[in-house]
Amino acid sequence: MKRFSLLPLLLASLCACKQNKRDSFTLTGDIKGIKAPYVYLHIPIGDSATNDSAVVKDGHFEFKGTLPEPAMAYLETKERYTELFLENADIQVSGNIDSLDNLKITGSASQVEYDSLKASIADITAMEGPLYQQYDAAKDSVTGSAIEIRLDSLKEQRRSRLYTYIAAHPKSPVSVYEISSMTIGVDYPRLKTLFNYLDTSAQNSVAGKTLAKRLAVLSRSAIGQPVIDFTQNDMNGRPVTFSQYNKGRYVFLDFWASWCGPCRGENPNVLKAYNHFKDKGLAILGVSLDEDSSKWRQAVRQDGMPWTQVSDLKGWKNEVAQQYGIQGIPFNFLVDPNGIIIAKNLRGMALDQKLSDLIK
Repeated sequence: MKRFSLLPLLLASLCACKQNKRDSFTLTGDIKGIKAPYVYLHIPIGDSATNDSAVVKDGHFEFKGTLPEPAMAYLETKERYTELFLENADIQVSGNIDSLDNLKITGSASQVEYDSLKASIADITAMEGPLYQQYDAAKDSVTGSAIEIRLDSLKEQRRSRLYTYIAAHPKSPVSVYEISSMTIGVDYPRLKTLFNYLDTSAQNSVAGKTLAKRLAVLSRSAIGQPVIDFTQNDMNGRPVTFSQYNKGRYVFLDFWASWCGPCRGENPNVLKAYNHFKDKGLAILGVSLDEDSSKWRQAVRQDGMPWTQVSDLKGWKNEVAQQYGIQGIPFNFLVDPNGIIIAKNLRGMALDQKLSDLIK
């Protein structure tokens, strides 16, 4: 079994503490092979973002600016991008445009911490890549199911190490960033626990306050919470109110869209569960994040979905999706006859298995 050490992370943290404070940054780049005349710097900060551009001459470029705190930034051409932790310091980036994963980034203490964190999970990352390639070729087979189980195991190992890092680095902007990155895919109770690990200074940073607001939204979808009642029109323009639809039966509340490939790939599993349990107390309510009514209707016909579908045709601004802070689909809740969320994000055979446990 491979071992990993948190010693590099601790040393990186000490280095970060020793860095002199500044009130502005300079980002200097020397990246060979850039053919574009400009590079772009995108810096999300809180609920807003800063965007800048710089002229490229023989691979050289420079950005200057001011940040309220260290932040993950994205250095981009029109075809490619890479990420780096930016802070008020003199930062240098060098390498080749064809190998952005191997750029040398110096001058940012936060980047040193981030690089050390990535090194601590490099063995897992190396195993995941080939498995994802194999899964794409075999996802609908028995082999695909076995690969998915292995990937889930690696994902849990990765998260375990990230949890250890966060607990050991409660003041680090990297910890805040990692928790923020987990808000898609990790349940609210675990996210809240991780947030509570953070030092007050990290919680009260711009990124920390943004994360706190995000967690407040995600708390609404925690298992054990009642579904927030809503009304949206079905495909015939008739209003459907969830509380009335839910009465006396389990409801699988499925967020999807016609343009979402993984959603369309999951629909056969949902249909199988529906056919198995529709006469035993299960109903399904699809909430589409479509904007085009004709494409929505066509997808429902093509995938043979006989259950009720609703939408306000506002895409990602669908009011129900926004209430729950949904940032990725497919996304789903299993709701009991009392309107309480009892499971979420059931995919593949997991939905059928969960219903088999509940409905005899």
